[in-house]
Amino acid sequence: MTTATAIPAGDERLARRSPVRKLLGRPEVGAVVGAIAMFAFFAIIAPVFVQPDSISTVLYGSSTIGIMAVGVSLLMIGGEFDLSAGVGVISSSLTATLFAWYFSTNVWVGVLLALVLSLGVGFVNGWILVRTKLPSFIVTLATFLMLTGLNLAITRLVSGAVSTPDISQLDGFAFAQQLFAADVPIFGVTVKITVFIWIALVAIASYVLLRTRVGNWIFAVGGDENAARAVGVPVTKTKIGLFMGVGFCAWIGGMHNLFAFNVVQSGEGVGNEFLYIIAAVIGGCLLTGGYGSAVGGAIGALIFGMANKGIVYAQWNPDWFKFFLGLMLLLATIINLIVKKRAEQK
Repeated sequence: MTTATAIPAGDERLARRSPVRKLLGRPEVGAVVGAIAMFAFFAIIAPVFVQPDSISTVLYGSSTIGIMAVGVSLLMIGGEFDLSAGVGVISSSLTATLFAWYFSTNVWVGVLLALVLSLGVGFVNGWILVRTKLPSFIVTLATFLMLTGLNLAITRLVSGAVSTPDISQLDGFAFAQQLFAADVPIFGVTVKITVFIWIALVAIASYVLLRTRVGNWIFAVGGDENAARAVGVPVTKTKIGLFMGVGFCAWIGGMHNLFAFNVVQSGEGVGNEFLYIIAAVIGGCLLTGGYGSAVGGAIGALIFGMANKGIVYAQWNPDWFKFFLGLMLLLATIINLIVKKRAEQK
């Protein structure tokens, strides 16, 4: 005859967390509060900020950062970050336009080649990282420098200038422009298609993180790589896949950059990698890995867009934007650490 083991009444394993505690344990809760506060702030001091056209402009600016923030957020949850993401966007657009122009091909040949290049850069970054055990800071900094030099050198070599030729007359351009840079009318307001691409990417990334085995792998390798490997998580494939995910987002951003403006400046993109990382950090991702969400990165990008455009609508000196960016980063990091500690204690 067996006797049932008594379970202490205060056993925390049986305790149910209230909806409020669950909400406060979410990594993006600090970013949500910040986004609401910033929207209210600019709505009060600059009423034009809440007009439909202004909101559309804010969403567009947020989406150009947010698309990249999706891939960067997942990579940071996996414990790494990518300093080559900013110039990677420009490398992708340069590849597509220079190849199509030089060989006079359908622009879709260049678009597909750019996709291969972007995924290849991500693969190489991840492969070198896992093979050499070097910090991602060193690996991607080297890639950043190489891509920066190649962007300028190859553009000068092919076109004789620092900007690419206009390829709007090539076959396939009109359709590609509709896919990557179209204006979508909604209730009389024009919204850029990048906003919808951004939302779709956030939804897909959130599903992967929260509903699939791959999502568990991402959190595991970011939390403790050695422990994850010990329980059978394919650490190498996961990390390489995350870097390739950043490459895919860079391809989308690069194609929008190309088909929205028809030409590409080869020196652009430098410094944008910090904006993507800042958006992810504001959204709740920790540099230490293992914590964060794609939704948080999206909200971080939205905060970035509101601050960037809100300062303009308020007719302030744009120099204040960098101050706002630094302040948001510092406050978000502190709040994220507090939220994470509270979540671990519950």
